[in-house]
Amino acid sequence: MTLDVGATAPDFDLESDAGERMRLGDFEGEWLVLYFYPRDNTPGCTREAQDFTRAAARLHKLGARVVGVSRDSVKSHGSFRDKIAIGFPLLSDPDLEAHRAFGAWGEKLMYGKRIEGTLRTTFLIAPNGRIAQVWRGVRVDGHADAVVAALLAATTATEGAGNGKTGTKKATRPASARTAKAPRAKSPKAKGKSVKAKKAKVTKATAKKAKSPKRARRT
Repeated sequence: MTLDVGATAPDFDLESDAGERMRLGDFEGEWLVLYFYPRDNTPGCTREAQDFTRAAARLHKLGARVVGVSRDSVKSHGSFRDKIAIGFPLLSDPDLEAHRAFGAWGEKLMYGKRIEGTLRTTFLIAPNGRIAQVWRGVRVDGHADAVVAALLAATTATEGAGNGKTGTKKATRPASARTAKAPRAKSPKAKGKSVKAKKAKVTKATAKKAKSPKRARRT
């Protein structure tokens, strides 16, 4: 089975390295980075787990959690976790239920021979349970950083859509329109004050003239 972007992620119910059952529903409302790897304590799988551990804080900041899945036992997962200080859950899938449901099991070329095994695959699952991105035939080096970049792009696009943003730049007014100031119109109140002041000035001048003694008329 091959899962494409936009498909609903299959549910799973697997035991973790902590001895707890984990299901897809446990991550409802969150982004989930679910990656399938071949085997504990192998060089490539060790580097991949270390890279995702280093990236876990950045992923968490973007609202995502990381979970690794392999055929190994819970005991093997616990030893692997403690040995290299893995900072996220490892799920045991000995019956390959999740592997087959996600299309992470099949024929591959190893040391020149065709064999059946785990196909190193990573799924970015959106909070609504749909697959946002898939990486198949993963090359370990730089993979965790690529997942962080994809999650950042996905969350930015989601936020932009939620805010009604179209990605276009906001139009700016010409400099002349921004700097030129129109003359301030006087408010009716200010006009009233001005008229009153003029009347008071005239009244005061009239009163002063009336008080001053009249000069005797020369004959």
